[in-house]
Amino acid sequence: MKRLLCLLLLTTCSSAFADGAADNQSENVRRMPPAGISIPDEARAALTSETQKLGAAIEAFLVQSAGQPERLRYLPDVQIFHKAVDWALRYDEFFDPKQPEWATAQLKDGFSRLEALAAGRTPWLEQTGLVPRGYQSKIDGSIQPFGMVVPESFQKNLPWRWRLDCWFHGRGEKMTELDFIHQRQTSPGEFTPQDTLVLHPYGRYCNGSRFAGETDFFEALDTVKRDYRIDEDRIIVRGFSLGGAACWHIATHHAWQWCAANPGAGFSETEQFLNFFQGEKLQPWPWERKLWNLYDSTVVAGNLFNCPTVAYSGELDKQKQAADLMAAALKKEGMELTHIIGPKTAHNYELVAKQRVAQAMDAIAKRGRDSVRNLHFETPTLKYNRTAWIEIESLEQHWRKAIVTGTIEEGNLRIGLANVTAFSVRFLAGMLPERLGRKFSIIVFNESGEEKIDSGYYEAEIGHSSDASLDWSFTRREDGRWTSRSDSPLAQGLRKKHNLQGPIDDAFMDSFIFVRPTGKAANEKAGLWAKAEMERAMEHWRRHFRGDARVKDDTAITEDDIKSANLILWGDPSSNSLIAKTAGQFPIAWSGSEIKAGTKTFPAADHALICIYPNPLNPERYLVLNSSFTFREYDYLNNARQTPKLPDWAVIDLNQAPNARTPGGIAAADFFGEKWELKPAE
Repeated sequence: MKRLLCLLLLTTCSSAFADGAADNQSENVRRMPPAGISIPDEARAALTSETQKLGAAIEAFLVQSAGQPERLRYLPDVQIFHKAVDWALRYDEFFDPKQPEWATAQLKDGFSRLEALAAGRTPWLEQTGLVPRGYQSKIDGSIQPFGMVVPESFQKNLPWRWRLDCWFHGRGEKMTELDFIHQRQTSPGEFTPQDTLVLHPYGRYCNGSRFAGETDFFEALDTVKRDYRIDEDRIIVRGFSLGGAACWHIATHHAWQWCAANPGAGFSETEQFLNFFQGEKLQPWPWERKLWNLYDSTVVAGNLFNCPTVAYSGELDKQKQAADLMAAALKKEGMELTHIIGPKTAHNYELVAKQRVAQAMDAIAKRGRDSVRNLHFETPTLKYNRTAWIEIESLEQHWRKAIVTGTIEEGNLRIGLANVTAFSVRFLAGMLPERLGRKFSIIVFNESGEEKIDSGYYEAEIGHSSDASLDWSFTRREDGRWTSRSDSPLAQGLRKKHNLQGPIDDAFMDSFIFVRPTGKAANEKAGLWAKAEMERAMEHWRRHFRGDARVKDDTAITEDDIKSANLILWGDPSSNSLIAKTAGQFPIAWSGSEIKAGTKTFPAADHALICIYPNPLNPERYLVLNSSFTFREYDYLNNARQTPKLPDWAVIDLNQAPNARTPGGIAAADFFGEKWELKPAE
């Protein structure tokens, strides 16, 4: 049966993805963000003075409000202005002669908001028009901005819920917080539908809402849901250029959450885009090719069955390739992509086509999301394991596509599975479909056929025992048959699960702490390498993900740190006490003389270990050895390159110096198995 898809594009003012062949030279990589320009000494002195005053006033407010979370809740709406100017001054990130004027205006806004907040008022929450907002990120405690477009019809206390459009911005190598906030104060963006709030996430700079940029979007979205009455069934994701790529990613990997998606231009996968657009000759490692599946939307195109999508492209735009590839992928799934094309148009919106896009999205929004529906879900990783009413809890094998289908019938829930070994069926209170009837069965089927697992009883008239909810878990036994979790509990011990499945980069999408060694390394070369890589990681986290990484000595880590954060341990078992404390529980042995991974042994004098593993001191959090996010300077130059470059572990040959692509020579690397075991060498 052919499933229909509506697909659209949105457009944003954005620069090209990269500078072509010049950005294919890894030995000559331009800096991102680029070096700033000089500003007049008088302007710098005035801005520095006012920034210090605002910073001191914020600190005083923090002291006065200690223990009063309600007073502190909206402080990030003030702090965004301070950070924007402070970082521009501190790191020479002025790129336009007009920006000192922007900075002066933003500091004034910061003082004004702080004065109101001290008086117990938050007038910007009732403001219409263009409203910069902020939140404090769970990842590193940094203050991150986002923008809101609030319609003139908005009134905070009206009883109805509002449609929300989320617009992902295009590539901007100079898009610091100062620049982003100025945009959010002066431009409403490409689309401002009637009676609709529009969220503009910052996405932590220029990464296409990947990694910490993805977390940023959902943290900003949660803040918007907290402060505005949002209709959960009328949230639309949209974007153009790099924002189109972000939209493809967010739409396909989180399809069940959106009323509709509207990607424009951008890219939808890695390999063909870089060959076609960038003219790059790719030579990936085997694990790198597997890791492209983390973000390639073409791999999970079938998920758009649960997210009506309308794509837009200019007829002459090279980035039309993104929608063309998605159309081909969808055709294999029995779907047709609705692709609106602007005639004789390059990398922007054509007026008539733009009107068609707007009409299509308005029509879909009017109908809203069907949150209780038949479903189709695909994923190669437990990082993305949710759909409307099924959650995958365990895979047979990562990086091989898992498929889940769910059909709601009279008397039956029919669930088809491939490459899944445990899952749960979950309907929140009031959401269990009436068409199931008062008594129904759950039927699961896979390659071995069909099996009735159990029957459930639902009767709406019985209040306390029938709230129209369901929460039932199932496990596949060794014989391939399915059973209720209550009869056959999921195997205990380590296993890969959602947000604890790797690869290394996953540790930096949630709270983390860099743990600095205080001891002496067993091998000088490894010690100097780890120190240099940690210092580089701190700088590049700030530059690329716009936050200061939290750093503590190994001797200062507390029980609360172990409980609340992924620990990024730098050094070796001799220099870092936490590595020494946990090293014996890793599948890879590391001593002062050697690193032993299965049958392979490497001399520790000129090798080091990079690794991600569940923290033996708290298996609900990660330990990472000697790595930050694994893509490097070369990959900054085209966003399609920003994919994980290392799997779960790697042995680094220190005889090859780190460069813009790797932290050294890759002597060996691989994924751990589904129980975090070391897999046999292939």
